[in-house]
Amino acid sequence: MVNWNGVADTLACLTSLMAQNYPLLRVIVVDNGSTDDSVVRIRAAFPAVLVVEAGKNLGFAGGCNVGIDRALADGTDFVWLLNNDTIAPPDTCEKLVAKAAQEPKAGLIGSVLYYMHDPGKVQAWGGGNLTVWLGQSSHFVAPTKLGPIAFLTFASVLIPREVLLRVGVLYEGFFMYWDDGDFALRVTAAGYGLAVAGDTAVLHKEGGSVERRSPLMDRLNTAAGLHFLRRHAAVPWFSMVVFLGLRLARRVVRGEWKNARAVFEAVGDYRRQRKIVYRETV
Repeated sequence: MVNWNGVADTLACLTSLMAQNYPLLRVIVVDNGSTDDSVVRIRAAFPAVLVVEAGKNLGFAGGCNVGIDRALADGTDFVWLLNNDTIAPPDTCEKLVAKAAQEPKAGLIGSVLYYMHDPGKVQAWGGGNLTVWLGQSSHFVAPTKLGPIAFLTFASVLIPREVLLRVGVLYEGFFMYWDDGDFALRVTAAGYGLAVAGDTAVLHKEGGSVERRSPLMDRLNTAAGLHFLRRHAAVPWFSMVVFLGLRLARRVVRGEWKNARAVFEAVGDYRRQRKIVYRETV
């Protein structure tokens, strides 16, 4: 679990993890350079939880990789990535591991996510579809026969040790967003499948780190989308032009001028970031 100035959400999530009925669960919280009292409060409330201080904000992918490294070094069989703005019922970990045992060829095992504010409504049935050449994604909200699932949302996902050692870790060029789609494509390219533990029911607050529809969210999401297209689109430059054009058009139509500006700023972010060699191996 990655925490960045989100101690209230993190403490609530940790409370749910302490109630898990899976006996071999060990919890690691990576603090991404929080400027509040997160570390002190987490350690005081849950002394059995390992808190690893990253020292600065590494983003979601970078923060997750710090925790993954520690878990692999400690000999774990599975890594369960879980957003800090979630609540996991007591049988969640047990059901994820059971699904992994049922489908040994699955490289990722996803959870069914429900909205925190509306627990009867599915937010994502594990994951959804990807349109790689457009940089578009959509969530399934029920089991679907429209085709195989293309990605699993990393708000809650179980990854076997073997997969991490073979495929690698999260690509750290994604500060936030698109990391799950990228990793799912790498996993399936390596010959693994994707599975969903359909009997899970994780509550997800969503937007715990960045406010939805905010200019910051648009900036981060757009820059990450450009990284994704460069890595996976058949003709990256064409897909990038279409991707940016669609994003700008939607924001202009809605009169969201700050968000439109954020899309332009993301292009500059991406151009600076593409010169960096980011980590994605164990």
